[in-house]
Amino acid sequence: MYSEWASLSAQISANSCGAQCFSVLNKFPASAGREVVISVVKQLGTNLGITQNAEPSHLVKDEEVKWCMDVICFGLSLPLQEHETIKDCVNVYCEWLTALHPQPRISVPKPICEDANLYARQIINHFHNLFVPRQGESSDTIKRQAVLCHRVLRTLQQTAQISQHMDRQTWDTLLLFLLAINEILLAPPTVKDDVGDQLCERVLSVLFEVWLLACVRCFPSPSLWKTLQESCAMWRHRVALVDQWNRVNLALTARLLEFSYGPDFTQLKIADEDSQLIPAGMSNDCVAQTWYRFLRMIGNPTALCSPHIISKSSHFVQWALTHEKGAETHQHPCLQMLPQIFLNAIRGISSQVDAFLALPSIGAELRPTLSVARPKCNSILHLFGEWLFEAAHIGGDTWLQNRKRQACEASKRPSSMIMENRKGSISLSQPNSLNDPSSLPPTLTIDKYESGRAEAIGTLCKIFCAKKTGEEILPVYLARFYMALQQCLKITESKECDETLASILLHSADLFRLDLDGINVLLPGYIAALEIVLPDKDLKLKTQATAINRTELRRSAINILLSIMVLPLHYHTLPIRNLTSDSSEKQLTFIQLKSRLMNILMNALQVETDAQNTHMLLGGLLLCVQDAVTFEECELSGNEHLSGAGGQNHEDNLLSSACSERSASLVSGTVSFGGQTTAMSSRDTASAHEYPSLTISDDISVDFTHDFESIASYDNAHALFVRATYLVCHRLISSWKTDLNVSLAALELLSGLARLHIRETDALECKRAVKWICDYICYQCSRPPPAHSKDLHSTIVAAFQCTAAWLMQHPYLLQDKDCLQTVLEVVELGISGTKSQSKNGDLPKFKDEKELKPASMRVRDAAENLLTIILEQVGYFPSECGPESISSLLDELALMKHCTLPSGDGAVGVYNAEQAISKFKYFVTENSTILALLEEPLGNDQDPQPTVTLLIRGPFGRHAWTMQLRHLPRSKSGIKYHAANPGRPIPLNDITQRPECEQKNFPEGVDKVQPCVADYSIPTIEQIREQYGSSIISDIEAMLENQSIHEKLAWAESDNSVDSLSHAQECVPPTVCHEFHAARLFLSHFGFLNFEIRNPNNPVESLGTPPQRPLIVLDTKTSAFAADLDKLDKLSARTHDTVYVFYVKTGQTSAQQIIGNMTEDQSYDSHFANMLQTLGWPVQVSDHSGWTGFVNNSWSLKGTSEQPERTQQSNVPSEINYNGAQRVLYWADVSSEIAFVVPNAWNMRYNSEMDSCSLSSTSSEQSTASNVWTRAEDTGPMKSKPRNLSLELDTGNRNKEPVPPTRRKGTVSKPALLAQAPAKIFLVWLESFEDYLNFPVEDLLAYARTGEELQSMQMPRAADCHVIFVHSLQSGLLRVKLLGPPGRMSFATPLVDGMVLSRRVVGNLVRQTALNISRRRRLDNESYQPPHVRRRLKVQDIVQKYKMDLSEAELLAHLFQRSI
Repeated sequence: MYSEWASLSAQISANSCGAQCFSVLNKFPASAGREVVISVVKQLGTNLGITQNAEPSHLVKDEEVKWCMDVICFGLSLPLQEHETIKDCVNVYCEWLTALHPQPRISVPKPICEDANLYARQIINHFHNLFVPRQGESSDTIKRQAVLCHRVLRTLQQTAQISQHMDRQTWDTLLLFLLAINEILLAPPTVKDDVGDQLCERVLSVLFEVWLLACVRCFPSPSLWKTLQESCAMWRHRVALVDQWNRVNLALTARLLEFSYGPDFTQLKIADEDSQLIPAGMSNDCVAQTWYRFLRMIGNPTALCSPHIISKSSHFVQWALTHEKGAETHQHPCLQMLPQIFLNAIRGISSQVDAFLALPSIGAELRPTLSVARPKCNSILHLFGEWLFEAAHIGGDTWLQNRKRQACEASKRPSSMIMENRKGSISLSQPNSLNDPSSLPPTLTIDKYESGRAEAIGTLCKIFCAKKTGEEILPVYLARFYMALQQCLKITESKECDETLASILLHSADLFRLDLDGINVLLPGYIAALEIVLPDKDLKLKTQATAINRTELRRSAINILLSIMVLPLHYHTLPIRNLTSDSSEKQLTFIQLKSRLMNILMNALQVETDAQNTHMLLGGLLLCVQDAVTFEECELSGNEHLSGAGGQNHEDNLLSSACSERSASLVSGTVSFGGQTTAMSSRDTASAHEYPSLTISDDISVDFTHDFESIASYDNAHALFVRATYLVCHRLISSWKTDLNVSLAALELLSGLARLHIRETDALECKRAVKWICDYICYQCSRPPPAHSKDLHSTIVAAFQCTAAWLMQHPYLLQDKDCLQTVLEVVELGISGTKSQSKNGDLPKFKDEKELKPASMRVRDAAENLLTIILEQVGYFPSECGPESISSLLDELALMKHCTLPSGDGAVGVYNAEQAISKFKYFVTENSTILALLEEPLGNDQDPQPTVTLLIRGPFGRHAWTMQLRHLPRSKSGIKYHAANPGRPIPLNDITQRPECEQKNFPEGVDKVQPCVADYSIPTIEQIREQYGSSIISDIEAMLENQSIHEKLAWAESDNSVDSLSHAQECVPPTVCHEFHAARLFLSHFGFLNFEIRNPNNPVESLGTPPQRPLIVLDTKTSAFAADLDKLDKLSARTHDTVYVFYVKTGQTSAQQIIGNMTEDQSYDSHFANMLQTLGWPVQVSDHSGWTGFVNNSWSLKGTSEQPERTQQSNVPSEINYNGAQRVLYWADVSSEIAFVVPNAWNMRYNSEMDSCSLSSTSSEQSTASNVWTRAEDTGPMKSKPRNLSLELDTGNRNKEPVPPTRRKGTVSKPALLAQAPAKIFLVWLESFEDYLNFPVEDLLAYARTGEELQSMQMPRAADCHVIFVHSLQSGLLRVKLLGPPGRMSFATPLVDGMVLSRRVVGNLVRQTALNISRRRRLDNESYQPPHVRRRLKVQDIVQKYKMDLSEAELLAHLFQRSI
C-alpha cells in the first residue's frame, strides 16, 4: 500500500539512539551533571504550584529556557535511584506542555507560550530519555519509572485531545515519539515484569488513540502509515499488540457499518470505552480510510505461525548472540505466546466478519438470524479471504508441501549471511533453517496453532453460510474453500474430534442447504466427521485454547445431518467426484452413502441426551422412513407405469396410487402374528368420493443399478420401519418418559410410522409397538402422586392418541387376543385409574366394585375417546359417508323426505326442520345421549313390521339406525305359511262317549285334614253377612243377576247377526296390523323402561334424592329446540384445524403483494401447485359435510348448506383456487380434520361480512359458544348420583379427586373463559429464503379468519402464529424454516427448523406437522375440552332447557301418544 513512500524508520532509530536527546551535561562527570540537575529542577519545581502557590516563571528569554531544557533533558536520563529528581523533571515538562492548551498554566515561561509548538516538539523528544529501560534495576524502581511514564503518556494524550494550536510538524513529532518509545519498549524480546512488559498495553493504547485523533486533526502522511506498519511488524511477539489492534478495528468497524448500511442494519455492540476510541469529529470518509489502514497494519496474520519471521529483528539476534548456551533467535521463550497471538488475531478478524454479517457477539446463539442487508460473500472475501484461506491451511497437507518446496529451493542456493534490511542487523541463520521444523521448541510446533486454524476455517464457514438466495460466489473462492474444508475434514488415526473439525461442524450447519455450486463433493468428508461426533456417547474433544460445548456441537452436526438425509435418494446413482485423486479411482455414488447416514442417525438417537437434539433427530428419522417408503412406492408405480398400458398420461405418474398415509383406507383380510405377512389395503370409497392419493413423486429413473439393489436390501423402507419402531419404543420406555417434549416427539413419530403404508408390514412388530405404548401409559399412570403434573398427563393423553393411530391403521391387531386385552386394560386404567385384574392370577374386580380415580379428567377423556374408536371406528373408517364425516349425514329433515306416512298425512308438508322434529319423540339417556325416535317406516320398507328409526346424538357424533322387530330372520321372511283361502277342514262326525263323573276341586282326603288358622283367613258368606250386614250381600247378588242378564242379551244378539258362529262362514285370516307403538317396544326391549326402586338403605337416596332415571323426555314444542339441536350438530366430534397457504415472490414484504400473487395474471413456481395437491383432497364447499375452514358453512349436510352458493367468477387459477369460496383442500382421519386455505382478496371481503353478521348476534349466544376452549369445575357443592351405565366418576366422599366436567355458570367472569385460542398456522412458499425475515404475519391475519375469533372473544396475535416456510432449492429439494411463539411445546415434529425435504414427502410432512402443532397446543392448555366433552356438555345444556319432569306413569302414558 505504501511501497512508493519513504519510511521514517531511520528517524525513529535516531531518536532511539539519543541523537535528539543529547544534553551538554553529558560532557561532564555524572556526579556534576546530577548536582546541576538537582539544583535547577528543584527550583523550577517550586514554582509549579504543587507544594505551594504557583508563580510566574522567571525565565523570560529563549536562551534561558533552552538552557533549563538542556538540564531537564539530562535529568530525565538519570538513574532511577534519583526518582525524586526525575519526577520533578517530569512535572516541569508536563506543566510547560500546557502551553498548547487553550489556557496555559501561569508557571509556563513566556517564550514557550509565544512559540508553543517549537518548544513542545523539543519537550516531546526529551521525554524519550524517560522511557529508555535501565539495566539492572530492581522491580520496585521499575514500577516507579512506569508510574512516571504513565504520567507523561496521560499528559501527551490529554494535550492532543484539547489542544487547538498543534501544527502538522508537532503532530508528526508526537506520532514519531510514540512510535519511538513503543519501539524501544516493545521491539526487544519480552522479559517478564520489565518496564516494557508493564507499559506494553498502555503505550500501545496511547499510540493508537492519539493516531486516531491525528486522523481527525491532521491526517498522517503515507510515510507515517508505512512506518507504523513496519514498526507493528516488529512488535508482533507482544500479545497486547493484537489485542489493541482488534479493539481499534472493532470500534472503527462499528462506525463504518453505521453509515455504510444505515440505521436498520444490526448495530455492532461494543464496550462503552471502546466506542469512545473514535473521535467525535471523524468524517465518514476518514473512518473508511482509517479503518482500512488499521486493518492492514500488522500484515498477514499467518506470519505469526512462523517464529523464524517474527524473530528476525536485531534485538532477537542480540539475545541469541549473548545467550550462554547459544540459541537460535526463534527459540526465545517469549515466542511461545505466538499460538495465542495467532488465535487472537484470527478471532479479531472473525469478529469483524460477524459484524459485517450482523451476527451477535460471542456468547449468543450459534445459529442466529442473518441480516438481509448484509454485504455479499464476495465482498467479505475480498477483504479477509486471503488471510483466512492461508490460516485455514496452516498445518495441512498443502501447507506442508509448500514449506518443503520452499526449503528445497532454499537449499539449492549457497549459504549466505542474511542482512536485515531495516536495522542493518545480521542473522546467523542459514536459509534452509528458516523452514526447518525440527529446530522449533515443542511449544511452537505447527499443531499448536490449530486453535487459530480452527477459528479461521470456522469463520470461512460462516461467510459461505451467509450466502443469499441467488447470490453468486466467485468460483476461485469456492474452490479454495472446498480445498481448505477437505484438508481440515481429514480424520486422524486416533478418531478424535479435534478443534478444527469441531469448528467446521459448529459453523457450517447451513452449508448444504444454500445451493452452493459443487458443495456435494464434500459429502463423504462431512459424513466421516459426523461418524466421529454423533454416535459417540462420551465424545473426546482434542482442544487447546477453545472451550467447546458438546451439546451445541452435536446440535450443529444434527443440523448438517438433517440437510443431507434426502440426498442419497434424490441423486441415487450419481457419482461424487473427488477433489484431489485422479479419475481412475472408483467414485462413490450418492446411494452408497445411504446406509452410513442411516447408521449415524440411529446411533445418534441411541446415545443422545439433550432434549432439543433428540427432538431434531426424531424429526429426521420420520423423514427418512417416510422418504424411503414414498420412494419405493413411486419407483414401483413408475415401473408399473412403464410396463402397463401406454394410455396413461404423465399426471398418473405424479399422483401415485400408493398413498403414503393410509388414514382413510380399509384393511381387509386376516393376518396371523407369526411371520412376514402382507395386509392388503384398499380404498373402498375412493371411486365414490374421488379423493386422489396424497403422494407426489419426482421423475424417478427406472434403470437402477446393482449398487442400489444391494444396499436397499438392508436399508429399504421395511427395515427402516422396524429399526425405527424398535429404537424409539425402547428409548421412550427407558430414557425419554420423564421429558415432556421428547416424549411427545417420540409419540408423534410413532403415530407417523403407524400411518405409513409399507407393503411388507410386519404384524408382530406392530403388535410389539402397541404393547410398548400401552406399557408406557401404565408406567406414567403408576408414578407416585408428586410426579403427577400437567406435563405427565399430557404425555398420557398423547400416548392414547398414538395408540388410536396404530389401531386405526392396523385393525387386524384387535383380532389378536393378547393385543386386545392389553389395549382394553389400558383403556380401563385411563377411565377408572386402576385395572380390574392387576395380575394374571388375581380375580377381576367388577365395575361396580371399583373406586373410580382416573389420573386426571384429560386422561379419562382420552381413554374414553380411544374406547369409542375401538368400538365404532376401527376397521370401519371411512364409512360410506367418506372421511369427511364420522357422523351420519341424515337428520330429521332428510329422514322425513323418505318417510311413507298414511295418506293425507304425508311428508309432503314437511318443509323445515321444526316440522320434521315434530314427527319425532326425543329422549335422553345417560344424560349424554339424545334419542330421536320416528315410528313411521321409511319409503323403502316393503314388509310391515314394528319399525322405528333412530337418530342417536351422543358425544361422538350423530348416528342413524332403523330397527325392526322380526319374529323370523330376514332370510325366511319371504316364505308365507298360509294360503289366501285355506278351505274348510273335513268335519269329524264321530261323537265320542264321555263318561259321567263328578268333578272334585280337592283331593278325597281333604276332609280328614285338621283345619288350621290359615284356613279361616278367608271368611264365609255367613261370616261376611254377620260382619257387614245382609244389605251388602243383597247388592252383590243383584249385580250378579244383572250381569247374567246382560250376557244373555249379548249372546242372543250375536246369534242373530251375520257373523255369528251359528251361520256357516269360511275362516279368513285377520288383516295384518300396520299400527305399532314401535317406540314403546324399542325402549322396553332395550331396558330403558326398567325404573329403579328406591333403596332406603342407601344414604344418598335416604336423603330424598331421586334415583337417576334411565330416560328423560324432551319437550320439542319450543321453537328454540330445533336451533339448539342444530348447534349440537354443528359441534364436530373431531378436532378441526386450518392452515393458510401463501406464496411470496422475491422481495415481497407487504400483505397486498403476497395476496396479489393468487391472481390469474401472476406466475408462480409449478412445484407450489404440486405441493398443494399433496396437502389434501380438493372438495367443493357446497357439497362438503366436514370442516371447510369457516365456521358458518362447516358440518352442514350435503345439499342443505345454509349459505347460498356464490356464483361470482374467480380470477384465480384453478390449480391454486382454494380460498374457501368454492373449493378448499381437505384432509381428515378418525380424530381430526384439517383444511388448507389459499387466501386471496375474496377472504378479506368475506371476513368483513361475517364480522358484521357476528356483531349483530346476541351476547347470550356468544357466551354459549365461548365454552369451547374451557373445562369448568363445579363451584357449588358437589352433587352425587348413582352410576348408571356411565363413565362418569363418583364424587361423593372424595373432595380432592377430579370431578366430572360441567358447564361454567353464568356468574363466572368472562375473561377467564379462554386460556388459549386455536393456533394459527401459516404455510409460506418462499422464492427467496431471506424474505422470511420480513414476512408480514400481522397484516395477513386479516385474511386468515375462521369465524371462531369473535365467538371466542380473543383475536389472534402475530406472536402466537406458527409459520412453516418452504423454500425451493435449485437441486429440486425444499428447505424448511419454522417460526413460532416461544414456549416449551411450540415446535412439533416431523418438520424441524432447517430440514431439507424431498418434494415427494413435503405435503405429508407439512400436514403431520400442522396437526401435531395443534395437538401440542391443545395439550398445553389444561382447560381445553375435547370435542366429545363439548358435545356432552351441549347435550346436558339441552336437557336442562327442555326436559319434562314426568312421573313414571306420565312417562308411560307419553309413550302411547302419537307424534303430531
